[in-house]
This record gives sequence, structure tokens and C-alpha cells, in this order.
Amino acid sequence: MIQLVGFAASNYYNKVKLALLEKQIEFTEVLNWASKDEATLSESPLGKVPFIRTEQGSLCESQVILEYLEDAYPAQPLFPADAFAAAKVRELAWFLDVHIELVARRLYGEAFFGKTAAPGVIDQTRPELERNLAAFARLAKFAPYVAGDTFSAADCVAAVHLPLISMTTRKIYGEDFLAALPIKPYLALLGERPSVQRVNADRKENTALMASRAGG
Repeated sequence: MIQLVGFAASNYYNKVKLALLEKQIEFTEVLNWASKDEATLSESPLGKVPFIRTEQGSLCESQVILEYLEDAYPAQPLFPADAFAAAKVRELAWFLDVHIELVARRLYGEAFFGKTAAPGVIDQTRPELERNLAAFARLAKFAPYVAGDTFSAADCVAAVHLPLISMTTRKIYGEDFLAALPIKPYLALLGERPSVQRVNADRKENTALMASRAGG
């Protein structure tokens, strides 16, 4: 059985967890706060989470894990059978991970963890994030799912990143950079799925545990 290693406050962990739930793959969860001990580094060389343990060995990097799950467990597919349509799902996932979430991540310390961003970071990040979100808006369909009429791997990514982007921009810039997109009805639609409900509930519980750990 697959073991999912990491912590449920992480959006990248939840991206993989959502895919596992949607594909109805049996798995267990192992708590790891992105430790840099030798045991963790032997399975995830940068000490990043999530990573998974399989009968064949460990595997890290969330998007790689999603691709593996699709190949190894083809039932309940999260990528279309058509090659171009599948590539469009991957394109959206890449945009969300690399061009949006990783850019917004520069602001998380100040937005959520009581840290102060380095000089210039907030001002420099704004135009880049606005430009990249405009590019994402050209790709996203919301019809009703982010890649079209079927829930896909791109929704596993969007479901965990977009709420965080909204919260971050509201906290840092005083406005929601996603306000022009149909995010509320989209997230409401996703919120009807049992998999998303479980991920959100576990995220809240683990976030509270992380906060108590930091305070203690």
C-alpha cells in the first residue's frame, strides 16, 4: 500500500492526497514536517514533502507523483485519453505550481507566519503575480472545472492553490487578485466532492497542530 509522507497543512501534500482520494487508491499517511534527517533525505533528497513510498521505492515531487499515480493506477483517470487534452491539463498544473503558487510563496512568511518580507519583495512580486494570473485566466476554462467539463489533475492543483492565493493577496495587498475569475462558484462546486471535504477538514486539523507546535 502507498504511504503518503508529509503534513496536511501543505498544499502540495494535499494536491497528491486529493489525487489519491479521487482515484480511490488505498494509502496511509505518515506525518513528517519536512525533516532534514538522513532517513528523510534518503527518500526525498531535498527533504521536501510530500513524497510517497511504494513497493518499488520512494518518489518525490508532487507533479511527478501525480503522473506516476496515473500510469500505475489507470482506473478513475485524472488525465484525458486524448494526448493534446492531457497536455492541456498538464499545462494548467504547471502554470498553477510554477508561475502562480511559487511566486505567491514569497509572501507567505509575512502573510501567515509573522515574518517580514525582504525589502522590495512585496512590490516586486505584485506585477509578476498579476501578469501570471492574467496568463492563467487565458488558459483556465471553469466549464465548470478548470480544464473543461471533467474533474482532472488540474483541479487537484487548483483546489489547493487558489484559495491560498486569494488569502495571500488579500492580506498583503488588500485585494483579491482572483476576484475577476469565477473562483467562488468553482470552489463551491469542488466543495461538494467528498475528497475535497476530507482534504479541507484534515488541513484545518493539521494547521492547528502546526500552530500549537510552533507556539510550544
